[in-house]
Amino acid sequence: MSSITTDQGIVHYEVYGRGRPVILLHGWLGSWGLWHDTMGFLGQYYRTYALDFWGFGESGKKRDTYDVQDFVSLVDQFMEQLGIISAPLVGHSMGGTVSLSVAMRFPERARKVVVIGSPIEGESLNFLLKLFGMKIPAYVVYHNMWAFRLFYRLLGPLYTKDPTWPQMMDRDLSSTTLESFLYSIASLRRTDLRSGLCQIKVPVMGMYGDKDIVVHPAQWRPLLTGVPEARIERFSDAGHFPMLDIPQRFQSILKEFLDA
Repeated sequence: MSSITTDQGIVHYEVYGRGRPVILLHGWLGSWGLWHDTMGFLGQYYRTYALDFWGFGESGKKRDTYDVQDFVSLVDQFMEQLGIISAPLVGHSMGGTVSLSVAMRFPERARKVVVIGSPIEGESLNFLLKLFGMKIPAYVVYHNMWAFRLFYRLLGPLYTKDPTWPQMMDRDLSSTTLESFLYSIASLRRTDLRSGLCQIKVPVMGMYGDKDIVVHPAQWRPLLTGVPEARIERFSDAGHFPMLDIPQRFQSILKEFLDA
């Protein structure tokens, strides 16, 4: 377990492997733990860093805002403190939206970008996630987590084939505050990257599961039309978590892109 101290709070991260750096960014309500198996694979070839955004996992939670742009700044500060000039950024869901935003705002930081089930426009989020970005619904859900846990346990197979996913959610939810729960998803809903995609000059790969019920699976379309160097990988047998649904295929394609 490692951490750095920034002027905006502590950032927890895990690191594994040797070689050139690769930075892994989790999604909403997630943590570095999502990348455990991916790090085990990529760590044979790269030095992998998986960090927790402010308000999630083991990172600091004493903040007033948890906007997407706050997390973009976090990535820049993280790389600065660790002496990483540039690296491939691999982001799942909200983490992919952050990765693309880093490539726009701090173009020198992103060597490549991989987005996995990420919203390019916030309106592509499903109805429930949009609802959680409103104060009253978020307050009710957060203070009745037993009902939310029951909900995703019952519907778990629709989200991923991995039977351990509900336990991962239990762990990560226990480290989430009401403020990070509410403000991060509200900010993600307001985000629309389409007009800025043409600024990205590094290779970008979008990985989308056709069975995704969290983010509309056709979000690969604006990525393909907007980014000059875009590659799209679609998975007919995966949902929002291809790294859990089809891990070997996912890891193979990811490594091939990073190696190229």
